[in-house]
Amino acid sequence: MLCRSVAVELEVTKELNSLLCSVESAYLNIVRDVAEYAVVNNVTSATQLQGLFYSKYRGEYQGLHAHLVIQAIRQAVQIAKSFMERRRKGLVHKPYPEIKSVSIRFTEETWSYEQFVKSIAPVRLSLSLLGKRREVWIRPHKRFWQYWWRVLSGEARLASTLVVKRRLNKWYAVFVFEIKPREEEPRSIVAFDINENTVAVGRIDIETTVSKVANWNRQHVTPQLYTIKTDFGRLARRYERVRNTIIERLKPGFALPSGKYANITNTREFRRRVKRLRERVRKVGRVRHVANELTKTPAIIVTEELGSNPQGSMINEIRRNETRHRIKQTPFKAVEKAVEDKALERGSKIFRVSAYRNSRVCPIHFTRLGETNDWHVLYCPKGHYVNRDYASVANMMWKVTPEGWVKGVWWNLRREINWREHEGKSNSLIPYEIVKYIHAMLKAFTASEQSPAVLARGSPMNPAGGANEGWARTPMNRPKGTHALQGGKGSEGF
Repeated sequence: MLCRSVAVELEVTKELNSLLCSVESAYLNIVRDVAEYAVVNNVTSATQLQGLFYSKYRGEYQGLHAHLVIQAIRQAVQIAKSFMERRRKGLVHKPYPEIKSVSIRFTEETWSYEQFVKSIAPVRLSLSLLGKRREVWIRPHKRFWQYWWRVLSGEARLASTLVVKRRLNKWYAVFVFEIKPREEEPRSIVAFDINENTVAVGRIDIETTVSKVANWNRQHVTPQLYTIKTDFGRLARRYERVRNTIIERLKPGFALPSGKYANITNTREFRRRVKRLRERVRKVGRVRHVANELTKTPAIIVTEELGSNPQGSMINEIRRNETRHRIKQTPFKAVEKAVEDKALERGSKIFRVSAYRNSRVCPIHFTRLGETNDWHVLYCPKGHYVNRDYASVANMMWKVTPEGWVKGVWWNLRREINWREHEGKSNSLIPYEIVKYIHAMLKAFTASEQSPAVLARGSPMNPAGGANEGWARTPMNRPKGTHALQGGKGSEGF
């Protein structure tokens, strides 16, 4: 199951705001006390801590619901475990965690979960606050209604735990939706390769590469190669200059008697200025943009096996500190995880192939490429130049085809490979499940004389004549403002 969180603002009056602040204060005190006790005494059992502190806090906060006390103790246990794990790794040097704010967790018994789920258009909640239930109205938005429609159609389920939190003097209710992964037939095969400033993408449309359409439209047989601009490296370089400028401005205030300077990066003034740079927010936005672009339609998505720490293996032979820093700041795993998560939600399948020699082999002649003056452009011995990023995504597609996996690994198939010796054996670089999936997919999309895989419409294949092939092509008699689908498909006649 996939989990998606949606925050909805609450309509809070002065009286209700006072009640929520009182509950938040009591909840925060419980979390702080229990977390400190758990760290000092090395106790991480929620059941044991609940037996020690439940009666105490029930007597101290009599108006607080019993389940809120239990949730506060469990939340304190999670914070204590995380703090102790980070302390073992040497990432913290304090005796116990400093908790400044918390999110109040309302279980099924402390808010109107059953009534909320049965409603077609829910617009209010019922929360247990200091002795009795209070009606709270919410302000739903477009994203909330999108996931609520999935709940009504049976594609998702609303979690029973509701999270209420305060941010910038506004109260929000956070709903958690558990979404079922979609199962749809793939329409294309997509391979992508993550680089410092771009993401190289190779896309093949399955419907336009079957026999009949391929004979009429040879241009669609060639994979569509393009790049998505991310500028992760340029972003890291820019923020590095900004941080160095902040350090130089703060240095005079932290001079030592010996003439040296204290570590500026550990000061409160430095952290206060750096947190306004929004570096992490910009990265997250670009990662989500890449994931949304690659999973627009159901597809078979192919990428390299990055491993647990791809940046570490890339900077082993790099001595320049600036280059090492840019590579370390490139979110390779974050992009891969975002694409995988979005692919499950939209009905795509993701497969990983070996990264062995993907960008060093010509995808046309399968010969080793030679170096040129440009790092991104390599030279094939057959007499042409190849972009190494596009070669990488093309070779990844070769590795998932039934016949091309050997060509993507060895340079010369006939001279270095004995077919009889390797006949009937499986390739260790490609899981057998991928080959089975590709065979089943290609078999389902095979055309015949009785049912050719062509567009069932009377208008020509390219009604706009010399229009740009990479954009939606509009017929001449179509009203202004309406477009055909990508690839020249119209919206009618199917």
